[in-house]
Amino acid sequence: MPIAVFALALCAFAIGLTEFVVAGLLPNIATDLHASIPAAGLLVSGYALGVVIGAPLLTALTGTVERRRLLTGLMTLFLFGSVVSALAPGYGVLMLGRILAALAHGAFMGVGIVAAGELVPADKRGRALSLVISGATLATVLGVPFGTLIGQQLGWRATFWIVAVCAAVGLAGVATLVPRAERAAQGDLRTEFTTLRQPQVLLVLLITVLGFGGVMTSYTFIAEMATRVTGFASGSVIWITMLFGLGTVVGNLASGRFTDRYPRAAVPVALGLLALVLAVLTLAIHDKAATCVTVFLFGAAAFGTLAPLQMRVMAKAQAAPTLASATNVAAFNLANTVGPLLGGALLNAGFGYPTLNLAGALVTATGLTVALRSLAAERPRTIPAEPALITA
Repeated sequence: MPIAVFALALCAFAIGLTEFVVAGLLPNIATDLHASIPAAGLLVSGYALGVVIGAPLLTALTGTVERRRLLTGLMTLFLFGSVVSALAPGYGVLMLGRILAALAHGAFMGVGIVAAGELVPADKRGRALSLVISGATLATVLGVPFGTLIGQQLGWRATFWIVAVCAAVGLAGVATLVPRAERAAQGDLRTEFTTLRQPQVLLVLLITVLGFGGVMTSYTFIAEMATRVTGFASGSVIWITMLFGLGTVVGNLASGRFTDRYPRAAVPVALGLLALVLAVLTLAIHDKAATCVTVFLFGAAAFGTLAPLQMRVMAKAQAAPTLASATNVAAFNLANTVGPLLGGALLNAGFGYPTLNLAGALVTATGLTVALRSLAAERPRTIPAEPALITA
């Protein structure tokens, strides 16, 4: 695998870290900046919204920029946003820094995933994509727990400085290792977005929102489930999240190889396994050992959907694969917003925590149904032969 792919993965690690680590630092940030917990929580929502807006917009506006130059520019914007966040004197500046970083997030991941695929032979593209994505998954395994620990011990700003250092090293790697690749000018914005309106492209984006929306309906409340239902002590929650994170790495890398070998079957298989694991978690959550095993499988199944969905959306949007890839990143972040809202609504309606896993399974199963209908629509229709004329 070219070393440039690993540089892209390091950038993805920094991006994944800054996206998820804030959740563990909310009390520290709220206390230091004299903000309420709900207000501090908006730092997560604001970031997700920045990705949803920035991913397709920046990618479309920079469609004719040379690839390495674009990647370095986007990572520079992310680094600037991280430094602004680390130095923020108040809540408003911190939110600004988060939004700046988020704007670069989706576009960089979209361009970086396409770039990684172009650096390797066609039969290894799934693995290259999953390797870049694994940078973000490693952030959930190692970066988030240790970033939270460092933030609690040394202050939340120290965690943002770690993000900035990772981003700076990744930026240097991209600037020196990713080869220049002059790209033919893409069409105007109308042409670009017309590609996104193709039925099969829209279906992939819908599948992404549904499939990963099911994940976030459950995972958002995994800490509460582990303590209130399973009976784990609050101090054990970090190990539960690390089990999930370890599963994400295994599932993501395995799905890359599977996607290379079975590109057509990859999406429905990944979604089917995810729906099954979520359904099993509905029952397993009542037992400690079963919860540990199932949470690991949950992480593997959840992030096993990423590479297949990215490969499919790029294949269906051949006229604008980079824009489609970035928009799919935005779709994942839209799922990050919709899933918790559904889970919260169910809790407010009086349903118990185990129900969230079943609801997640149903949402993901809906995405699987859409995926199967999408595949069925691609099959060439056979025209029955006309019956032979019977002659005397």
